[in-house]
Amino acid sequence: MTAEKLVKELMVNIFDYPHVPYWFSIGQAIQLVKMSFAGHGDRPDPVAILVFDEKYNLVGSLGRGDLLRGLGPESWRLAPESSDQQANESDDSLLGDFSSQAKQKVDRPVSEIMLPVRYFLEPDDLVTRAAFLMVRHDLLLLPVLEGKKKLVGLIRMAEVFDNLSAVAD
Repeated sequence: MTAEKLVKELMVNIFDYPHVPYWFSIGQAIQLVKMSFAGHGDRPDPVAILVFDEKYNLVGSLGRGDLLRGLGPESWRLAPESSDQQANESDDSLLGDFSSQAKQKVDRPVSEIMLPVRYFLEPDDLVTRAAFLMVRHDLLLLPVLEGKKKLVGLIRMAEVFDNLSAVAD
């Protein structure tokens, strides 16, 4: 039986991800996404933009869906419709006024729509702990903090999956 890998063996550099200060606007973050996510060639697209405070502490993250929710109608943030028929009936009304609503919201700070960091790992945690937290909380990446303070990297679901699914090979 082989020893289980540690998070530090699979983590990626935080500078592989675009990052913004929490006061950046949604519009600025969208421009960064367009520049950062385009044409990665052999590297996978980043799944998030990291959001930092003035002391460069990680405070949250944003995905493409978060940015769209930040631009969209308030009803996009509600619980899913109880039936597909109800959802289809309201789709047309949402599409018509999206542009005007988005223009009003583009200057809001990303701190209003980011997902705050709630879970993290230490470099010496086992990869199975990363998998547990990711599956339980539906996360695609987790920050790796040294001494519960210093951000030293990120661990992504892709690497966790590849590592743990290797037993099936």
